[in-house]
Amino acid sequence: MTTFGIIKERKNPPDRRVVFSPQGLNDTMTKFPEASFTVESSDIRIFKDSDYEAAGFEITDDVSSCEVLLGVKEVPIDALIPNRKYFFFSHTIKKQPYNRKLLRAILDKNIELYDHEVIVNPSGWRLIGFGRYAGIVGAYNGFRAFGLKNESFHLPKAETLPDQKALEQELSKIDLPNIKIVLTGKGKVGGGAKEILDVMNIKEVSVQEYLANEFDEPVYTQIDVLDYNKRKDGAVLDKKDFYDNPEQYVSDFMRFAKVSDLYIAGHFFGDGAPFIYTREDAKSKDFNIKVVADVSCDIDGPVATTIRPSTIADPIYGYHPQKEEEIDFKDPEAIVVMAVDNLPCELPKDASEGFGSMFLEHVIPAFFNNDKDGVLERARMTQDGKLTERYKYLQAYVDGKE
Repeated sequence: MTTFGIIKERKNPPDRRVVFSPQGLNDTMTKFPEASFTVESSDIRIFKDSDYEAAGFEITDDVSSCEVLLGVKEVPIDALIPNRKYFFFSHTIKKQPYNRKLLRAILDKNIELYDHEVIVNPSGWRLIGFGRYAGIVGAYNGFRAFGLKNESFHLPKAETLPDQKALEQELSKIDLPNIKIVLTGKGKVGGGAKEILDVMNIKEVSVQEYLANEFDEPVYTQIDVLDYNKRKDGAVLDKKDFYDNPEQYVSDFMRFAKVSDLYIAGHFFGDGAPFIYTREDAKSKDFNIKVVADVSCDIDGPVATTIRPSTIADPIYGYHPQKEEEIDFKDPEAIVVMAVDNLPCELPKDASEGFGSMFLEHVIPAFFNNDKDGVLERARMTQDGKLTERYKYLQAYVDGKE
């Protein structure tokens, strides 16, 4: 038997998400009766303690007897239980300075850390995450920002609504002008944003139609890396060439920026890839985009108008392209930016249920099939007080040398 503990989220600001809903735990126990689950009491979790108790699970203030502890966000150092296995987003794999002490503490306490972000298949594709819900909420927030900017309609904040269905219901009430919307990214984030566009019955058009035609209704186009990047030598190759040789490419996004009103950024940005648009691009009189919903939220990165993350409490700000600085989003010269960096937190119930389904499908079986697909092995960052081979590149970071 493997004993799992669902831990209380202790990071600030509070995160209401959880790895498994009560129903998710029931589904897991049905498939793996040899598993045992205990739930740490929490007053902030989207599902109440009583919901888990009603489903037959023990609520406790002490999960130290559990072998495997499951959380979402970083666990504060003083709450880490030594000699246990932990799953959570550690935000250390990119050598984030603010979590160096956390990774050191994990090593000092002989904890086996499995980071959700590196639960991947043999090709390196992520198996679990909240990306779809980031796309869903990001698209909703983009329309909310558009309505506020133009004073044309008012959508309630996503965090005040119970689930995705309620978001969709609110969107069904608004009347959009004949705008053009460009969406970058065809992964989970882009797919989540596309769900919203489709449920709103916004017409999807091809790149060629989008760039060449005017429409008497709102339309969108979803574009991939080769639509908004081109090789410097003019050769037309495949996506693999772009990922292998990003330095050989320049952005071709301005052709979309000239004709778009709303931009939803749901792409993955790889090392060495060209910026989608620069601050100089945004200064151009041809730059027509009025609202940017930057779900990807890379600061001072490929979406140059994103100069800082925004918050759920204060989700939008204005960017003055000529001055390159933040201004009131209602200023006539402002490009409106929505760059909340923890969007799935606004849809905690749906996000938790979706995450639990993926965790049950891809991770839980590995505990009972001797990890035959290597899922745990690839995600294990620390073992026996040391970094595992796959994560040795973090040693200098841990030592404070970089």
